[in-house]
Amino acid sequence: MLQRVRELERPVFCLKATVKQAKGILGKDVSGFSDPYCLLGIEQGVGVPGGSPGSRRRQKAVVRHTIPEEQTHRTQVVNQTLNPVWDETFILEFEDITNASFRLDMWDLDTVESVRQKLGELTDLHGLRRIFKEARKDKGQDDFLGNVVLRLQDLHCREDQWYPLEPCTETYPDRGQCHLQFQLIHKRRATAASRSQPSYTVHRHLLQQLVSHEVTQHQAGSTSWDGSLSPQATTILFLHATQKDLSDFHQSMAQWLAYSRLYQSLEFPSSCLLHPITSMEYQWIQGRLKAEQLEELATSFTSLLAYGLSLIRRFRSVFPLSVSDSPSRLQSLLRVLVQMCKMKAFGELCSDSAPLPQLVMEALRTGTVEWFHLKQQHHQPMVQGMLVAGKALLNLVQDVMGDLHQCQRTWNKIFQNVLKIDLFSMAFLELQWLVAKRAQDHTSAVGSPVSPEMGESLFQLYISLKELCRLGPVPLDRDRVLALDSFHRWFQPAIPSWLQKTYSVALERVQRAVQMDKLVPLGELTKHSTSAVDLSTCFAQISHTARQLDWPDPEEAFMITVKFVEDTCRLALVYCSLIKARARELSAGQKDQGQAANMLCVVVNDMEQLRLVIGKLPAQLAWEALEQRVGALLEHGQLQNTLHAQLQGALAGLGHEICTGVRTLAEQLEVGIAKHIQRLVGVKESVLPEDAILPLMKFLEVELCYMNTNLVQENFNSLLTLLWTHTLTVLAEASASQRSSSLASSRLKVALQNLEICFHAEGCGLPPEALHTATFQALQRDLELQAASSRELIQKYFCSRIQQQVETTSEELGAVTVKASYRASEQKLHVELLSASGLRPLDSNGSSDPFVQLTLEPRHEFPELAPRETQKHKKDLHPLFDETFEFLVPAEPCQKDGSCLLLTVLDHDTLGADDLEGEAFLPLRGVPGLTSSEEPSEAPQMRLPLTYPAPNGDPILQLLESRKGDREAQAFVRLRRQRAKQASQHALRPGQ
Repeated sequence: MLQRVRELERPVFCLKATVKQAKGILGKDVSGFSDPYCLLGIEQGVGVPGGSPGSRRRQKAVVRHTIPEEQTHRTQVVNQTLNPVWDETFILEFEDITNASFRLDMWDLDTVESVRQKLGELTDLHGLRRIFKEARKDKGQDDFLGNVVLRLQDLHCREDQWYPLEPCTETYPDRGQCHLQFQLIHKRRATAASRSQPSYTVHRHLLQQLVSHEVTQHQAGSTSWDGSLSPQATTILFLHATQKDLSDFHQSMAQWLAYSRLYQSLEFPSSCLLHPITSMEYQWIQGRLKAEQLEELATSFTSLLAYGLSLIRRFRSVFPLSVSDSPSRLQSLLRVLVQMCKMKAFGELCSDSAPLPQLVMEALRTGTVEWFHLKQQHHQPMVQGMLVAGKALLNLVQDVMGDLHQCQRTWNKIFQNVLKIDLFSMAFLELQWLVAKRAQDHTSAVGSPVSPEMGESLFQLYISLKELCRLGPVPLDRDRVLALDSFHRWFQPAIPSWLQKTYSVALERVQRAVQMDKLVPLGELTKHSTSAVDLSTCFAQISHTARQLDWPDPEEAFMITVKFVEDTCRLALVYCSLIKARARELSAGQKDQGQAANMLCVVVNDMEQLRLVIGKLPAQLAWEALEQRVGALLEHGQLQNTLHAQLQGALAGLGHEICTGVRTLAEQLEVGIAKHIQRLVGVKESVLPEDAILPLMKFLEVELCYMNTNLVQENFNSLLTLLWTHTLTVLAEASASQRSSSLASSRLKVALQNLEICFHAEGCGLPPEALHTATFQALQRDLELQAASSRELIQKYFCSRIQQQVETTSEELGAVTVKASYRASEQKLHVELLSASGLRPLDSNGSSDPFVQLTLEPRHEFPELAPRETQKHKKDLHPLFDETFEFLVPAEPCQKDGSCLLLTVLDHDTLGADDLEGEAFLPLRGVPGLTSSEEPSEAPQMRLPLTYPAPNGDPILQLLESRKGDREAQAFVRLRRQRAKQASQHALRPGQ
């Protein structure tokens, strides 16, 4: 082969040079720009001094002086620029690459212009200097801008880069850069292949051989080819395309023909086809190909389309989900077909082809039917028989549902995104028709009556068909009647067998569960025994079977539900009878009453658990939905007299059994609790609260722990509620008898706190809302007041009077208007008493002589501050005082609860005691400036309504009055009683 190549005609070697652009060149014209153009050619027989590309030559006009004019090439002139763009290509022939050099000179075109024209273009002093310089040279002489000199043997087969423009002098060393692209090619090389075939055909054959080699090498190494060629193969293809001067379009066409043909026989990514498709589409021009080329391209389109449709038809086996990259491979294939069918070339050459979505849909429909028949043959039983045939059909339905799930989760997204094809709906419509035909034939062959074994097989098939129907579109979203829409009618003969089998299995489980039950709680949290768990599981299975059945016909569904409820209630009553008999059997002959009580607790818990399970029947069997379905078909009250009556009867029977057991347990506790409570009521004051309550607490701890361990929470709470109410009553009686002693009240308060903790039992006993009843809250308030000191009670008294004033909505006794502020820098409370209004006439002349007494309360917080008084106003019910008072007082006592300014409005009486008009309370905590360091600017006016002390006495005052040995308490009570007496003398009567 090498010898044949040497005998061929010697090729003509050429340099394909493209002058793209330049940047940063010199501006030679008066305007500061140039009109550049390039002269280029090949100089033969002379090397470049220095032996390396780019060595500078200090010789101007290299191309004009060294290369013959017929071998010199010239670019276009680009006017007035320093960054010209040419993008022109030239073919330069040469003989010996060893001593050949590429030469390029860049010149500025000089045209003959008048001085007036040049002065018009003048922009700066440099331009004026250029005018003088041009005046000294010949007219029309071009200016040298720079040159590029390169040895050909230093160039690679493809060069594309920027080269600096070399100067001839050092005046302007930086002359910019020129962007050049080179390719070494040849022409007139006559080989056998080039004479008999087009160049692009030879290129395609070469590409096919290289791709086949790459794919074979990767398969031998157990790795898949990613579509990239080796560097050696890429170099060979590039050299061949360059030497043959193949256009980009013909290279892309050759690549498409090679890849599309190899894809049908070798395994490699279909994404390799996208690049030639895109390139051909971008460069497609009708008429640039010959007839045989057009025919070859059309054949490749048709062949790849047919092959792709065959893969799509068999996508379940060609792209199995067991291989991780199968979805991406299928998606890539679909995108290739879509892009191919969108090509202008495909539209012109394959105009009679049907739309791609239609072709894909037909392929998918055909492939789905073929897949179903293959699965049916796979499950075909070797031995004939109805049970074996039913199992084979059930396996076939399971495979169909598995395939539909895969279509819904994975494949449908791919076809929907790429082609807008709903694969899942199409597959469901085809498969449901095929399944319905086989299922109807099978149920018809079974006949009636149905044996238990055959009934079980039919039930499994019925459930599978229901699951298959749920996968499909709902009736409102489809436009056709499905073959499976009324499939339940094929199974009507099997319903009696299903119901009888459900009840028989449940009854056997109940009997076996009770017989094996030892009536021992399963644990601390699970207080019922094993039979209750088994019964709950049994009933859950019945409800699950009913939900699985979900019979579509309303009337038949109602009768089936009635049967399920009847069987469930019957099983509940059977269980109650069996579990009580089991308890009598186990407790017979036992002398330990505690053990008998334990068994009784377990029996009650088991029945309570059963009641909870039975109570869930309406939700588990979806009664509400059933009532909506059959409401118009049944007579009035029929539903109530069947389902609800049966359920209520069963619940009532269970409730009666539970209450009987709870009462029996309660009788064992009532005697002991009453005895300990009586002892607590008679406790002496000298006994500490912890010692007094200890016997009752120990008794309750033991009994409640026992009950909490052995009884369910609902019944345990009933016992706790009864005991808690009785305990509160006894404590209230003890509190009433010890009101005169704060120490005794403190002990009772501690006892109440301990009992509350005991009955709550860290959340295992009564909840807070059950503990904190009205009786408890009243008792707690009473004990807190009795346990407080006298000064704390006085503060609480003023808090209550302030709250009473806030809740007052009318001003029947009148009101006072004040301003108050606190100056922290001076520690002074500044009070401006402005006026009083709406006072009542307390004198015989129909008027009053009012004045106001100002006192800071409570007195134990402000012992050094004496009361202040305003001026007395004669015969005035609306006095304007406008008086200012200052109290030197620190901020701390003013911020306490109950601290206030008491404004007492009195009617001055010369002969007797002053009469009380009313009292007003100004809480000091809200006075501006008290809680901040900044001085208040302007205090707001406050209108305070006048009030009277309570005419019937106050609980706090009554408690203070009972403390005979406390002088401070007695003095305070005496003052407040005096005020109350003054108020009662002038109390408002109806109509005043």
